[in-house]
Amino acid sequence: MLARYSVAAMRIAFLYIAEAYQCYHGAAIALELAARPGWTVDNWYNDPETPHHLERVRIAHGAPPVAYHPLRRTLPTRALQSVKLLGMFKDLAMRDNVAALDGYAAVFAVENTVAALRRLGVRRPRLIYSPHGFGDRARGYIPRIATFDYVLLAGNKTARRMLAQGLVREGDHALTGSVKLETAARLAAAIPSPFDEVRPTVLYNAHKEPRLTSWNRFIEPMLAEFAADRSMNLVVAPHVKLFRRRSERLRTRWRARSTGNVLVDPGSDRSVDLSYAPITDIYVGDVSSQVYEFLATPRPCVFLNAHRIDWRDDPSFAHWHLGDVVDDPADLMAAIRAAPARHALYRERQARMAAETLGDTSPGAAARAADAIASFLAR
Repeated sequence: MLARYSVAAMRIAFLYIAEAYQCYHGAAIALELAARPGWTVDNWYNDPETPHHLERVRIAHGAPPVAYHPLRRTLPTRALQSVKLLGMFKDLAMRDNVAALDGYAAVFAVENTVAALRRLGVRRPRLIYSPHGFGDRARGYIPRIATFDYVLLAGNKTARRMLAQGLVREGDHALTGSVKLETAARLAAAIPSPFDEVRPTVLYNAHKEPRLTSWNRFIEPMLAEFAADRSMNLVVAPHVKLFRRRSERLRTRWRARSTGNVLVDPGSDRSVDLSYAPITDIYVGDVSSQVYEFLATPRPCVFLNAHRIDWRDDPSFAHWHLGDVVDDPADLMAAIRAAPARHALYRERQARMAAETLGDTSPGAAARAADAIASFLAR
């Protein structure tokens, strides 16, 4: 544990500019700093669902009540955001709040789009970034990350790649472990299993992007197979953005596909907080940094190549070397049934890559992150 740094009258804004699922990657750090003398921590949000998720994290960590502030939005911003299909309009929301955010010593974010604050006119605060996931895809390593003054990373894998690409600098980043893992463990301990019968349980995590997702090709065959074979449970928990901009009627129809051994979750709290991971035994998915969070405890994995990608030498698909890869839905159930026996082929590599990705998994990730921020700001 690092020393507790004291910074007199330090004001820091935690900015949640995107969807509320990102709260689980940063809120515990805000709570840790808020508990320290001399710190004022303000939580600003864009998505109206954010306070609910921040409260879940606060309660899980046993922290006292804190205030949450909606970002100011001008009439044009409100009008555009009212059309949910159009998105969050993050740049507009940040532009509407330049004056307020420029009054802080630091702004912390888990979304790299917050780098736009410099372009929008925020000059005084130092910008601090912690990625909301530590996957392999190239989109996690884009040039605007270099705009941030300080970056918190979980493990060495991400740090090496960012250093090599000039996205972080020696002395201006820190390895702290995964804050989300720590928060997820607290949440999962208080949530019962969704299934009445104990069976081997599969977690299916589909991506949201059309050119990558396995959802369209695999979901119907998967549901049919699990309906025919009730020896296993299935949790269907795709990326929350897959259904975020869809109607409640559609989400209700998908929830209704749940059965005694299948849970279809198109967007509950559990679909975003990682609390399904501790109760499942086999991971099935396409491309997601969540696989590394699942592999904090090495377990069997099956990956779905729905678009017949030439992946073997592509670093964006490094995690597909941690389990069997299936191209055809007709081969899926055989791969799932074989996964426990074949896990020995992948266990050592899983453990090594998870350790490189997640870093220090001992308790105290939020405290380590808070110490790193305090040390940086005390310079």
